[in-house]
Amino acid sequence: MDFAICFKGVARPERLRSLVQQAEQGGFKYCWFYDSHILWRECYPSMAMCMEHTSSMRFGPCVTNPLARDWSLAASLFGSLAAQSGGRIDMGVGRGDSSVRVMGRKPATLATLVEFTDKVKAMIRGEEVTYDGSANPVEFPWAEGYELPIWIAAYGPKALKTAGECGDGVILQIADPSLCQWFGDQATNAGLAAGRNMSNYQVMAAAPAYFGDMEDCIEQTRWFPAMVGNHVADIVEKYGTNSGLVPESLTAYIENRRGYDYSKHGQSSNPYLDFITPDIVESFCVLGTVDDHINKLRALQESGVTQFNIYLDNGCEDEIIAQYSEHIIPAFA
Repeated sequence: MDFAICFKGVARPERLRSLVQQAEQGGFKYCWFYDSHILWRECYPSMAMCMEHTSSMRFGPCVTNPLARDWSLAASLFGSLAAQSGGRIDMGVGRGDSSVRVMGRKPATLATLVEFTDKVKAMIRGEEVTYDGSANPVEFPWAEGYELPIWIAAYGPKALKTAGECGDGVILQIADPSLCQWFGDQATNAGLAAGRNMSNYQVMAAAPAYFGDMEDCIEQTRWFPAMVGNHVADIVEKYGTNSGLVPESLTAYIENRRGYDYSKHGQSSNPYLDFITPDIVESFCVLGTVDDHINKLRALQESGVTQFNIYLDNGCEDEIIAQYSEHIIPAFA
């Protein structure tokens, strides 16, 4: 299993550099950033900075979307970062959540997401591309043929199918082993049905991790299931609670959900947290002692997860990185 860290774009540059260097030295292979340009600072300057202070760590947004930037600008951005880092850039992509909904806009369709990834990858390779909004074909004379790895964020059956058919990996914003297996199997089976070789397909579980007394761990991470619940609510609204397309364990906990404040996305100050129960927090996150973390991560690995991505935003980032570097990553070497 690979290990990753993920930032929201609030850390000061000097602290961010220090944390990323600490993580690379400790065995973390990936560093991801939220791409939500209104709620947090633009993430790509931070990526470029961190690339200059690391040598092996891979970077990417978790996640970008087709609506935030002109597609040629997005392709130029990722192609430039690939050249600058020596090929250490991936792209996590979704339909668009906080980045566009905070402006009152609707997320992209899955068809638009697929077209976006195809066109961006082609431009970065150096191919001539025409897309809606460009009167003339676009071709980068400086492109070096980089093949951009694509991770697609998904929960619903159609998005999971898309992730399996079109992505190199799927991003699951949850760390419940049974649910990760349920989601991951759908993506993998969709890829196999499309005739793809899925032997190297990646499954990411992205969630907070915290050490200490379980009661304190739960209090520190209660914001996370609310963020997950926002996505689940979209799926339930589309497919219904008894469709069989969403596990009952995932739909039951949002029955008392009252809404979601996108201006407080991913924050403990979000006012809509009262429906979150301790057992849900414990299920969705990785919490407790070192042994608790190892046991949960082994279960995730057995469920098909290939990367655990830690959301770091609680002020204890260096301590969590240190614990993982010293005790947990070596257990999975």
